[in-house]
Amino acid sequence: MPDFSYNGTITLSSSVKDLDASIAWFKDILGFEEEFKVAEAGWAEVSTPAEGVSIGLDQTDADVEGSGGSVPVFGVSDIDAARAELEAKGVEFAGDTVELPGMVKLATFFDPDGNRYMFAQSLVEGS
Repeated sequence: MPDFSYNGTITLSSSVKDLDASIAWFKDILGFEEEFKVAEAGWAEVSTPAEGVSIGLDQTDADVEGSGGSVPVFGVSDIDAARAELEAKGVEFAGDTVELPGMVKLATFFDPDGNRYMFAQSLVEGS
């Protein structure tokens, strides 16, 4: 078992061309609810029927054709501890931990096959 702790959430992150259109699709077609949207960051999350599992929508200008796959984002209590432990085990990370002040810290890492995963630590009070 790792020395860091998970917080019980998983976010499946997908790149999208149009944040509002994607939110509408998940609401109207799948019946999911918008959890929140941060337009200036190009990010939104919608709930799923599974407790603790949401879908993150990451607006990008890159060519999005659905072939990029989702990126599982594991919520952790202390991203620095989680990252340090994985790095000590030889796990490769994509650059530095990114912080959106007052919102979240994010760190992208890779499995042995090059698949992307992320850790996220919420910086929102009370979460």
